[in-house]
Parts: sequence; structure tokens; C-alpha cells
Amino acid sequence: MKQPHLKQIYFATLGIMLAVAGIWTSCKKEEKDTPSDDWPTDAIRTVKHGLNYPWEILWGKDDFIWMTEKLGKISKLDPKTGDVLFSSKIDEVVSVSEGGLLGMVHHPDFLNNGFIYVIYNYYNGPNYLEKVVRLTYENGTLSSPMTLIENISASDIHNGSRLWITEENPPKLFISTGDASNPALSQDTNSPNGKILRLNLDGTIPDDNPIAGNPMWSMGHRNPQGMVMVNGNLYVAEHGPHIEDEINIIEKGRNFGWPIVNGPCDDTSETAFCNTYNVKPPLWSSGNTFTVAGSGLDYYNGDSIPEWKNSLLLATLKNKRIYQIKLSADGQSVVSTKEYFFDMWGRLRDFCISPAGRIYLCTSNGGTDALIEISNPD
Repeated sequence: MKQPHLKQIYFATLGIMLAVAGIWTSCKKEEKDTPSDDWPTDAIRTVKHGLNYPWEILWGKDDFIWMTEKLGKISKLDPKTGDVLFSSKIDEVVSVSEGGLLGMVHHPDFLNNGFIYVIYNYYNGPNYLEKVVRLTYENGTLSSPMTLIENISASDIHNGSRLWITEENPPKLFISTGDASNPALSQDTNSPNGKILRLNLDGTIPDDNPIAGNPMWSMGHRNPQGMVMVNGNLYVAEHGPHIEDEINIIEKGRNFGWPIVNGPCDDTSETAFCNTYNVKPPLWSSGNTFTVAGSGLDYYNGDSIPEWKNSLLLATLKNKRIYQIKLSADGQSVVSTKEYFFDMWGRLRDFCISPAGRIYLCTSNGGTDALIEISNPD
């Protein structure tokens, strides 16, 4: 019997190896499930209609948009088509007025471990409370809830509830909490309310927090609903009472003044408190005559909208517009501000930004809400 030539054996083996590699690559692509690149060219388009109070929109580690809706739903959407690829409801969530399922963030290694962190309101007996929970996304389901922190006071207003995970090693989880309609809690270091909290990703308290065994990172906050970290600066957008909505740069252990101080320390009734408690003034405020009800906060530094480079973008509920807040090179001061899209879509809740520089915006009007893509604001 004639034996195969060595060259034949080589090419046959090579063909098998390439085929196996192709199957493996195909499986990996299918696992990531990345959307296609042939994108619509509209400057502004509505991606999805009929949402019900979306609160967080997040550009996921898998290149899809992940979204929470206040009544308890988590969804995964194709940003190109608006198709819902996954949806699940957290039964424990109770939405009372401003409360419900609020912030969400992916673990840095989400593609491997599937960890999603959410913050929501719930009842424990007669008490309306707030907690942060880690869920695991696997095989199209959410499972294995692990509570990181719970029994935070909640209310029908002032629940804060934005989450951010840092890129440091090991990463840390920042959590914004509101005063839950009890302003005194913001100055009480024994209460987690009215604070920016900082935890390890397993829920333990980092050793270098300002107070040993305490999740508090900063205090004196009223209702912080926007949070983004840029070049090591943690920016937080916060609702004022009837004046002085703020954007603050958070610093370890600092006091931001609420309920004694609104905005900068520019009133004689505030000066003594500011000096005594080392109150840090805001980076930006809406001024002492009105509020804009700022909520979602993000940072734009893409090339596709050059005029928005190095800018914070603030979504507003009351003023129903986007504020572009251009930063100085070091991010420590505001160079200019500009307003866009006044009352085009009603109340605006949150942003996320794709790696390609497309900006996604969700409204907060209830039942008729939309997810909107902005490629060119002009």
C-alpha cells in the first residue's frame, strides 16, 4: 500500500488545525456577541421607544448597552438596532416615587466572571431601605445575588444611587447615597446616608478609608445622582434644594457641607461651618437663583465631536437639556459651559458613551421614555 507523502500529511494536518482555529474563533466571537459596525449615519436618532423610567444606561464590557428601569428591570440592548437581547426583573425591588432599581456597573472582568453591581430600594418589614447587590450574568440569566451593603435608609426622594468602579489595582467601588429626606444624616459619620461610600468589590471596607471600619469616603451630600471618574478625579453631580445644584470633585474625608452649606461658601451663615469642617466648594453650581436637577454625568473626550472634547456632560431633569461643561487641562476648573437640546425630549436622566464616541441618552418621562443616540449635536 502506498504511504502518504510527508508534504500531504503536513497540509492535511495544517488544514485540520486551521479548521479548529476557525471554529474556536467563531465561538469566541459568538460568545462576545459584538454588534456589527455598519452603523446608521443619522446625527441624532431614537434607538428604542416605550421604556419606563430608565435610570442607568451603561456601555457594557461586551459592547452592548445595559439599562436599569426603576420598576426593577435590567435589560441588554443592541445599540445599533434597539433590539432587547436580554431582560430580567429583580422581584425584591420596590419603587416608591423616586426610589426603585437605580444605579448599575459592570465588574472590570465582566466578560469572564459576569459580575454586575446594582443598587436598589426594598422593604424590610415597614422600613424602606437601600442595598447594593452583586449579581452574576451567565447563560442569559442573572443569579447568585450577593449583598455588599444593606439597611441604608431610603425614602420616596433623595436616594442618590450611582455606582462607579475604579481602574486601580485592586479596584474599588464608589456608591453615592442621598440623605433619604433626613438632612441631619449627611453630617452623621455613623450613617451611610448623604455620603460617597467606598468598598472593595467583595463588600469589605478598605483599610485606607478615612475612618477604620466605616464605608464613608466623603460626607455632607444631599442627593448625588451622577458620578464619573476621569484621570483620577471623581466628579459627582448633586441636587440642591431650590438653588445651587452642584458638580463636586470628591476628595478623601472631605465634607461637602449639606445641610448647612449650599454651593460655595459665599454666605455669612456658612463661613464658620466651612472653616471648621474643611468644606470643599463645588467645581460648578447652577447658582443661587435656581436649580437644573442634574442627574446623569459622563465625560466626553472623543474626536467625532471636537467641541465636546475634555467636557463633562450633565443630563438635567428640571431644565430638560444637556449641559456641556468644558474642563481645564488638569480637570480642576471649568473653562466654559454650553446648553443643548432644550426640552427636545423632556426630562433627561442618564448618558453612556461608546468607544466610537457616540453618545446615548435616556429620558425620564415615564412609560413613553426613549433611548437616543447623538453622533453630532449640531
